Amino acid sequence: MAQQTIDTYKLTSMEEPTDEVLAQLMHEAAVEAKQRREEATVLFFSRLKHDAEKIATAQ
Repeated sequence: MAQQTIDTYKLTSMEEPTDEVLAQLMHEAAVEAKQRREEATVLFFSRLKHDAEKIATAQ
């Protein structure tokens, strides 16, 4: 079997990933999740501020 890397490993493979490949997959998933969480937080507070301003001007 050839050296397994993140670029050659398929999640649908019947073979288990090496510890190094698994660690890299988990790291990349964590980085993406953190980025998406930060984007969602910014969007949430932006919408919250917009809605609060909308309600304040309606009164």
